[in-house]
Amino acid sequence: MATRSEQARVSTRADQVRLTEIFLSLQGESTRVGLPTVFVRLTGCPLRCGYCDTAYAFHGGRLTGFDDVLNQVAAYGARHVTVTGGEPLAQPAVLPLMTLLCDAGYDVSLETSGALDVSRVDPRVSKVVDVKTPGSGEVQKNLWSNLAHCTERDELKFVLTGRSDYDWAKLKCDELGLYGRPFEVLFSPAAGELAPRDLADWIVADRIAVRMQIQLHKLLWNDEPGR
Repeated sequence: MATRSEQARVSTRADQVRLTEIFLSLQGESTRVGLPTVFVRLTGCPLRCGYCDTAYAFHGGRLTGFDDVLNQVAAYGARHVTVTGGEPLAQPAVLPLMTLLCDAGYDVSLETSGALDVSRVDPRVSKVVDVKTPGSGEVQKNLWSNLAHCTERDELKFVLTGRSDYDWAKLKCDELGLYGRPFEVLFSPAAGELAPRDLADWIVADRIAVRMQIQLHKLLWNDEPGR
């Protein structure tokens, strides 16, 4: 059986990626929530977060050339494209693929764990960087140097499993001066672990400068793949 690091290195050619699926849906997270979006979901991830809802993308997939990816995206006729996973940055070929998508005129965003270097991502791509909390089980994987490469186009997301995660996230925001950065800071309740109302009450009571979000796609389609 392949090791986790081997599973993460799922593509070896510079002009193809290992692809789990491409589909059209509504963006369920970030400040782009509700926008019709084409999702390009790549295969493989070096992390194992306890609340992960896309474990089906850890394995399998198929090697797909860039032209095929762009043709499939174009067929949906939407302006917004989100590259997600798994962990897209585990495949080096995703970098030129995102550049090609930008060159084709798409508004491109990247959903990444924050555990891998984002410095080489095309600056036209909007990065949604998922900060791993203690409740994720992967807090030690956070690559804090990524903050230096986040701009006003980007967003920092904390998925919270309970009050201890919330308190930890608040502390990190204070320690790192995140409230004064140009990017958005998002707090999101982990589905089935933290009641959205509880998180809302804590944010209001503490008057912290973060944006709360709820995963719209879960409300509409639960965890159905391809939605």
